[in-house]
Amino acid sequence: MTNRICIVIDAHLSTCPRMLKAADSLAGAGYAVRVVSTSTAPWATRTDQEIARDRADSWRWHVVDQARESDRLRWAAAGARMRAASAASRAFGPNRLPMSLIAPAQCRPFPTLVRATAAEPVDLVYGGTGRGLAAAAAAARRLGVPYALDLEDFHSAESEATPDGRLRNALAARIERVVLPGAAFLTAGSAAIADAYESTYGVQPIPINNTFPLPSQAPTFDVDSATGLRLYWFSQTIGPGRGLEDAIRAVGLAGVTATLTLRGGVASAYLRTLRELASAVAPRATLVHQEPTSPDAMIDVARAHDIGLALELRTPLNRDLCLTNKAFTYLLAGLAVIFTDTTGQRRLAHDLGPAAFTFAQGDVRALAERLAFWASNPDALRAARAAAWSAARRRWHWEHDEERGALLRAVERALHVRDDTRSAPAA
Repeated sequence: MTNRICIVIDAHLSTCPRMLKAADSLAGAGYAVRVVSTSTAPWATRTDQEIARDRADSWRWHVVDQARESDRLRWAAAGARMRAASAASRAFGPNRLPMSLIAPAQCRPFPTLVRATAAEPVDLVYGGTGRGLAAAAAAARRLGVPYALDLEDFHSAESEATPDGRLRNALAARIERVVLPGAAFLTAGSAAIADAYESTYGVQPIPINNTFPLPSQAPTFDVDSATGLRLYWFSQTIGPGRGLEDAIRAVGLAGVTATLTLRGGVASAYLRTLRELASAVAPRATLVHQEPTSPDAMIDVARAHDIGLALELRTPLNRDLCLTNKAFTYLLAGLAVIFTDTTGQRRLAHDLGPAAFTFAQGDVRALAERLAFWASNPDALRAARAAAWSAARRRWHWEHDEERGALLRAVERALHVRDDTRSAPAA
């Protein structure tokens, strides 16, 4: 009988490429896979539908629709439940309340997500995203099956040190203390995140990086000195605290012609602020905004650039530990990569050698010197781009045994243990 796996996330498919890759890989390995995700944003909903349609022959999809426009009464009821749970957590402290109250304070659709996940029998539940961890564990307990969890971020240090941020971190910590020890296995988004979970909770997550499948077409390494440097950055949300202001100031200080392309959702006021900054300090810089797109297209849309920016900050702690999908996308697209020197990015940057440049957060002058060097030495920039692609093929792709292979082995072990437990004779 084919083993059945349910992957559950409190997020859109298109905003959680880690779990999307997991679904594809587990289905490709012969498991019967069902994915449960949520839906809130119209643009991501459309992309989710495209992703699911392209994979209709591989795995099944169930969406928990949480959009306000879909059902205003349901949306209001979920919001009221979340606010009440948050108020109780704030008043009494997360550690003094039962999980039945804590989980809805963190995960707006918690009860609906649990019901959807537990609606069909499975052999393993694999939960991802910080808000989806409690739902995955609760659904697995309801079904009487093991669960595994993906820790893409260090969730209990993910928010800023504001009153609301401290509450979110405390809620995450309470949930982690309850659900992590019972997991059949844990995966983590970087070695640094795995180390943080081990030192905090005594668990041992398997580091699985945010790598992507090798593209069928190799990149080209064209550099056009006449048009200037082509810089690229993407995220779900474009906003402050992402290092973009330093990049603009560095372009101005370097005195180079450059295009900075930003892909993601953005408030018009913030984009206007960036354009005003560029006009003031980097008159030879052109800012281009592009809308979010499907994870399946991210490598292709990055190819038209020279340099990818991975400008993570040191605070909150999770930003220092994380190793996002940006860097790995850049490598597979054949882009040189500029890193800030964070704990999570340091090991990868060192491994990449000439493909990468690392600078201390806020050291705009060092970044400017590197941009000026690459702008005046196109052969060096081509060599950096070629080294990036070489590193991607050598090690930093999803098909590597330490990435996809690590996940498949963990799942196989978890299911094997479950089968052994089922077949063991009663004492």
